Amino acid sequence: MRGPIAPPQVPLAASRADVFADLVRDSVERLERRWQQLAEVEFLVMEVPRLEGTGDGPWSDEGVPLGGIAPARDGRRARVVVYRRPIEIRTKGRDERAELVHEVVVEQVAELLGLTPETVDPRYGEE
Repeated sequence: MRGPIAPPQVPLAASRADVFADLVRDSVERLERRWQQLAEVEFLVMEVPRLEGTGDGPWSDEGVPLGGIAPARDGRRARVVVYRRPIEIRTKGRDERAELVHEVVVEQVAELLGLTPETVDPRYGEE
């Protein structure tokens, strides 16, 4: 038998990247209820961080980042980036992955807004 196992609208057909993007979207929606200014921020998912700007060579002693920010400039909206593969490697299941994604999103939003993660999400670190 050839062809897809399940129709596209069934969750089984969702790729790992799609499922991960949904986790990020869920986290952002959770925060947008409290911080309306996040509607002006662009949230992106990238596979891995770029190697540029890492010092003496392509590798550094620092750990692999799980997320990053780019402040608004030149008419471009501020951006929060979440790196999929480093998070997937550090987690074992969907629930653990959802928790880590939310922590990363909260930390990056906090850095972007100049606040503490606990201010952005009072439940930060409790889950």
